[in-house]
Amino acid sequence: MTKLIIDSGATKTDWCLLAPDGTAQRFATPGMNLSTIGVAENRAVLEEALGRISEVSEIHFYAAGLLGETAQEAIDAVLRTRFPAADIEYASDLLAAARAVCGHAPGIAAIIGTGSNTCLYDGHQIVKNVHGGGFIIGDEGSAAALGREFLADFIKDLVPEDIAADFAARFESDYAAIVRNVYRSATPSRYLGSIAPFLCERAANPYVKSLIENNFRNFFERALLQYDRLPVGVVGGFGAACRPLLEQLGEGYGITFSRFVKSPMEGLVDYHGL
Repeated sequence: MTKLIIDSGATKTDWCLLAPDGTAQRFATPGMNLSTIGVAENRAVLEEALGRISEVSEIHFYAAGLLGETAQEAIDAVLRTRFPAADIEYASDLLAAARAVCGHAPGIAAIIGTGSNTCLYDGHQIVKNVHGGGFIIGDEGSAAALGREFLADFIKDLVPEDIAADFAARFESDYAAIVRNVYRSATPSRYLGSIAPFLCERAANPYVKSLIENNFRNFFERALLQYDRLPVGVVGGFGAACRPLLEQLGEGYGITFSRFVKSPMEGLVDYHGL
């Protein structure tokens, strides 16, 4: 029984064709976000990818923004036309994260990437979720939240001169450009998140170190501490890159980490391959 696993985000969609013998064929396409990207754009990405696939009997579609009913119906129509006999499951990116880092065991899953989200997972389903809130009113701990806090300081001349000069040399730094990228861009969270690598490169600087640590402390205090003390599995490139700091800060809160993966697909192949 050949399985197709789709992990779709706004930036990138990961695909894995899992054969009965356990071999996996993986590739990536542009992202599909069912709540923020138009139906036509999502459909075009989907149809192009399905052109590489012959037949499957089981499909697991994980998506960020699994909220738009019309968009999901359009995706479903394409999949059911292409694979009429396949069993199809639709699930959130948060359940994908939980399955990837917890498998069939209870635990806490944390997405720490461009955005952030968390949940308590009982080994089968999500039983509690402290809402991420998005980059405007939440996403503590994420790359976008870090970029947001830095820009809030930068536009008010609160960033040390050397760091501000380095930032201006790499990014559009005039006030009008910053406002445009945050308030008028189609992908503001991606823009904010793009500042995080610049800051991590300068983590030895006391100002930057404090900014990064406070971002994660907010994540612990406003999200993770609302759950029982179970091991936390982290999904996301930003979280994986900051693993030593997360583990160090976590000790002070009694938080332990079980697993770090850059992409949910790393664990989903194991989960669905059982």
